Amino acid sequence: MPGMRSHQPPVVQWGRVVALPCVPSDPLPICAHATGAPSRDVVLVSAIITVSLSVTIILCGICQWCQRRLGKRYKTSLETVGTPDSSRGRSEKKTIKLPAGGKAVNTAPVPGQTQQDESDRKTEPRSSVSDLVNSLTSEMLMLSPGSEDDEGHDGSNRENLGRIQFSVGYNFQESTLTVKIMKAQELPAKDFSGTSDPFVKIYLLPDKKHKLETKVKRKNLNPHWNETFLFEGFPYEKVVQRVLYLQVLDYDRFSRNDPIGEVSIPLNKVDLTQMQTFWKDLKPCSDGSGSRGELLLSLCYNPSANSIVVNIIKARNLKAMDIGGTSDPYVKVWLMYKDKRVEKKKTVVMKRCLNPVFNESFSFDIPTERLRETTIVITVMDKDRLSRNDVIGKIYLSWKSGPGEVKHWKDMIARPRQAVAQWHQLKA
Repeated sequence: MPGMRSHQPPVVQWGRVVALPCVPSDPLPICAHATGAPSRDVVLVSAIITVSLSVTIILCGICQWCQRRLGKRYKTSLETVGTPDSSRGRSEKKTIKLPAGGKAVNTAPVPGQTQQDESDRKTEPRSSVSDLVNSLTSEMLMLSPGSEDDEGHDGSNRENLGRIQFSVGYNFQESTLTVKIMKAQELPAKDFSGTSDPFVKIYLLPDKKHKLETKVKRKNLNPHWNETFLFEGFPYEKVVQRVLYLQVLDYDRFSRNDPIGEVSIPLNKVDLTQMQTFWKDLKPCSDGSGSRGELLLSLCYNPSANSIVVNIIKARNLKAMDIGGTSDPYVKVWLMYKDKRVEKKKTVVMKRCLNPVFNESFSFDIPTERLRETTIVITVMDKDRLSRNDVIGKIYLSWKSGPGEVKHWKDMIARPRQAVAQWHQLKA
């Protein structure tokens, strides 16, 4: 037909095939697919590769940023713990103004905090390195009580309470008394961990109503305060009638602060025309903490049975806690491991007696590997039927207690299976 193309079959001749000319027709679909745009699979693979590379680059950038941030933080932490006593070398001033009326006014309160709030006291930041250094220092001090603790001494003798350095002077033009608390050395350990959290109270006796206090130095037996206190508007003729009284205490957040020692110096015996610096040995506090009585007890260590037997023998000259001038004492014995209470035992109550005889023994299972981290806390209590029982005094027995307690602990280890008795002074 006209306008139509026809395909004629090839002419077959004998022995060969002769192909007739072929008129080109419309291109086949497969040819269009081969020569046109890329397939959908290729596009999908390309997109996946692109996204993967982008995510990898972003993650690498984030990792490098994190490493830089961690490096800066680690460097900052090293710079911080390199100086565990952050206030060392800096002098801080606190002022009391004494107007003509004679009332003291503290002009340096802590913002948002009352002066009587012990639990919110400003403290120094903690650091694991400083804690480790202080614990090692205290252990070296406590495990070497000194040559004066020979076999003839017992716990009734006065122990070393450390010493304190301070300076005092008077400015006649401004009528101001200046007291600077510098540092203390060789303070006794009051906490289970073998260290203390000391701070200093400053009084001008006989005025006990108004006082100033230093900051608390956490876990430090050789604290540096370098804090200055000003008593302004104080006429010189009244200054020389006062007694400067310094009391060092161990701060305790959950109970009453433990007195460590005190120093008193009459100001009429000091040349106040210039700043005078003093080193004074701390003495037992005269508020009753040094006269709580004594307790005789024995310790017996059995390494094969992994046990310690504590025998509460007797007490003498206990402090009277009742109105009638007597007490109803009994003894609690706590076994502590790493500052955690493990087991408690107690004696019977001795009615109306300041020199009781108990003769009660208690056995505690203590594995040898835990011995160094173990503390035995002995508390003499006054039983009160109508109110809460009163604490007469305490004793801490461990590797890291006071010199008298460490001596008793060492004697117990050195003489296994033998009861070692010793008198101990009760502490607040």
